[in-house]
Amino acid sequence: MRVRTLLPTALAATLLTLAGCGAEGGSGTGGDTGAVPSATPSTAPPAASDGGGTGGDGAPEALRFTGTTVDGEPFDAKTLAGRPAVLWFWAPWCSTCKAQAAETARVAAEYTGKANVVGVAGLDGNAAMKDFVAETKAGGFPHLADEAGDVWKRFDVTEQSRYVILDKNGETVYEGVLPGGEGLAEKVAGLTG
Repeated sequence: MRVRTLLPTALAATLLTLAGCGAEGGSGTGGDTGAVPSATPSTAPPAASDGGGTGGDGAPEALRFTGTTVDGEPFDAKTLAGRPAVLWFWAPWCSTCKAQAAETARVAAEYTGKANVVGVAGLDGNAAMKDFVAETKAGGFPHLADEAGDVWKRFDVTEQSRYVILDKNGETVYEGVLPGGEGLAEKVAGLTG
């Protein structure tokens, strides 16, 4: 009897995995699968009800995390405070992510000083992440090497090729897939006035 209960669950998980990278979803749902291992987040989730949950230093709760870039540099998300921020969650082997790279890099360059763009790489090792940045020519903005998935978990991201867009107060205003990065510039323009 237990086998009957587990079989549909296992089959569903297998089908999701087989859908894999390249299944471009719409606004806010769908997209590539490459699930981050489920675990209890090691940092608190972003606050959603108190104007970003700013602390004594003025940084919203959503931006209270640190990491290391693919180049080995320390990164403190508090430096993003006060401007809209785009967090682009990607994986090095993901074809949908590769298709998003050029537009994401263009938007990062166009909105320098007005909005922040940060890549959050996961689901692979740092060497593959560095190769992805070089191959896609997306090195004009920081990319975190989130091998443990801490930032992914913090923002409840469970699959690659997703964008999380925060307003200047650290509030999430968009979360989803933008195939080829289409619509990203418009979303950022709306936040920068």
